Amino acid sequence: MKKLLFVLGILAVCGMFAAFRPVAGPFEDVVSALKQGDAGTLSKHLDNTVEINMTGKSHSYSRAQAEIILKDFFGKNAVKSFDVIHRGGQEGGSQFGVGSMVTSGGNYRISFFLQKKSGVFVLNELRFENK
Repeated sequence: MKKLLFVLGILAVCGMFAAFRPVAGPFEDVVSALKQGDAGTLSKHLDNTVEINMTGKSHSYSRAQAEIILKDFFGKNAVKSFDVIHRGGQEGGSQFGVGSMVTSGGNYRISFFLQKKSGVFVLNELRFENK
């Protein structure tokens, strides 16, 4: 009986720690997608229209067009690493991140902006600048 209570106690404590585990949010999902060079996952967070700036050329794209642009970029530039340099924004408001990306095609400074729309964070701007 003591063993059973001991095992149940351990399971209860483990369950409490699992319940308080931080849940990944949109910011973390975007960072993970950038680290993997995964345009499909990144596109799940795109706004209906997205501003993409690649090496000084800025255009506004629909979500579908932006996904094609990102797939092309990651197809030509395999991501070796991505590290967040700075994260900012207001609690519950817009968020932004700046990072350093090393790819097979060169090094880039990446900036991205998330805006809250209808209670959901959407990615509305991405910048890829050559280093």
